[in-house]
Amino acid sequence: MSFWYPSETELVLASRSPRRTEILKLAGIPHRVYPSTVEEKQMDGLPADIVVHWARAKAVNVASNFPDFPVLGADTMVYQDSILLGKPTNTQQAFEMLSSLSGRWHTVYGGVALAWHSREIAFAFSESTRVKFRELSESEIKAYITTGEPMDKAGAYGIQGIGCVLVEKVEGCYFNVMGLPVSRFLERLRSFLP
Repeated sequence: MSFWYPSETELVLASRSPRRTEILKLAGIPHRVYPSTVEEKQMDGLPADIVVHWARAKAVNVASNFPDFPVLGADTMVYQDSILLGKPTNTQQAFEMLSSLSGRWHTVYGGVALAWHSREIAFAFSESTRVKFRELSESEIKAYITTGEPMDKAGAYGIQGIGCVLVEKVEGCYFNVMGLPVSRFLERLRSFLP
């Protein structure tokens, strides 16, 4: 058991995100990966509500298979100018996203949910972090896209990878931008356990 993780029961991560697995490993949290089968669809609402909705849906989906384990669901979205930026579907969309983020602030919303059926523990919350990109040239954006890194990430960048060179400032939780506000998650989980 990790000093920080308040349970001897292994966590189940309802996500195939390597970033979330990396964060849990960094925190010393014993876990297994069991991706949810929930298909995210476009929906209206406030960004904080949307990420919580999908995080909860993923946790509940997987918790039915693991009633005796704490199941963690998470979702991340980038928000700028009242537009949610998900994962780009092609290189042109990645270019447009990165161009819109260049030299400007945006907000990363993270949704976190836990479902632990046998202990009757369930909670969900959202976290927001402001991020500012430095001014990017067209050639820099194109070079970054050729790495392939933007294609499976909300907002078309990964702060923990090559995308770190795009970021000028971060206000709030860095790990939320990476995919999981782990400190706040552990604080909430500890509040439910003796």
